[in-house]
Amino acid sequence: MPTAPGAYHREGGHAPESTAEVNVSDLWADLTNGERIKHLRGSDLTQQGLAEASGLSYATVQKAEQDRGELSIGSLLKLASALNTDVAVVLGQQAPRRGMRQGDRAALRQLSDAVHESALGEWEGIDDPGTVEELDRARDLAWDAYWASDTAGVSALAAKILMEGQVRYVSATGAERERLGLILASTYRVAASCANGFGQRDLALSSLTSAKQLATQAGDPVMAALLDSTLSWVYLRGAELPRAVAVAERAALAIEPSFSKATRPQLLAYGRLMISAAVAASRRENESAADDYISQAHAAAARLGSDEKLYGTSFGPTAAKTEAVGIHVALKNYGRALKLADHPDMRKLPKSMSKVARNRYRLDVSLAQCAAGLHDAAERTLIEVALDAPEWVKHQALPSVIGKRLAKVSTARVRSLSELIGVPLIA
Repeated sequence: MPTAPGAYHREGGHAPESTAEVNVSDLWADLTNGERIKHLRGSDLTQQGLAEASGLSYATVQKAEQDRGELSIGSLLKLASALNTDVAVVLGQQAPRRGMRQGDRAALRQLSDAVHESALGEWEGIDDPGTVEELDRARDLAWDAYWASDTAGVSALAAKILMEGQVRYVSATGAERERLGLILASTYRVAASCANGFGQRDLALSSLTSAKQLATQAGDPVMAALLDSTLSWVYLRGAELPRAVAVAERAALAIEPSFSKATRPQLLAYGRLMISAAVAASRRENESAADDYISQAHAAAARLGSDEKLYGTSFGPTAAKTEAVGIHVALKNYGRALKLADHPDMRKLPKSMSKVARNRYRLDVSLAQCAAGLHDAAERTLIEVALDAPEWVKHQALPSVIGKRLAKVSTARVRSLSELIGVPLIA
């Protein structure tokens, strides 16, 4: 599930586990962005080497380390990938050693074991697997847990589905086998999405490999398209922007619907792929391509007429509009983003929208408001996010970006805002 500045919006950073870790994070936050980049580069990698590894110019890397000018989101993504870290680390919101909670580490281990053992056929000892109906319900619950940022819930449910589902799958035939294949493929996909959110690229790709095999055997082009949407996000998070666009484009062409005859699942998958391509294009600062892709997403959403959910993925008019705002923020078209956000349809988001998607959108709006000089409005929007998702907001990179911009107007005011929302916006 790809998404805007949401290449890094998932649960990648977490609360520290000990006082010692807090001290490390505090010291790291006291550095400037340039000092952090230089520290992460170390003595073994030259500025020219970092430029080549990231695909940026030597001048851009040099300016970044000297804190001259602000880096674009695309440049941040490329630098973070080349430095084998996350954007949140570069921005100082998270110390270089990933502050992952013990419970999350255990959950990811459980998820990794389930993904690999189920694919390898290591499911001995499961004598009474769940029924197809039970596995189907568990799959839906796993996606609900994912959208609630409940890593332990995703891992526990995915482990059950993948192990028990594979036991049933090997002996199933006909329609039951196809249904089980799609349940398993969707579960491997939620595992991939969860892993990608933590920067576990290899686990994400392993999960998608198993999912694609199952989708092919089931002969479901919609599931195959949604898997490519997730693959595009994996490439996006790794700053492989041309590949992210190419994967989404290829999958969209394969499923491109005739709008007069398209099924609703086809429209959902096509629209989501167009958003994936638009997000990646915006990170490449290719405005014309991003506009073309998002217009196709709007067309698919209009044809649907209402928000739909399939295999854990939501798409419709709400997604097309909120993602468009994020894309224009990434392109620094702040006025256009705010104009879209001010549309009557956007003033009251539907209750069906997940908390993560809703608050990611609000952070985009807050950043646009800040860039447009609407500092009071930016603060109010940021406070809304903190009140709605107090734990989630602590681990996002955008609040720090917004805080640094607000600090140019009033440092004292930003410190008060930091205390109010419980997020260290500036050092």
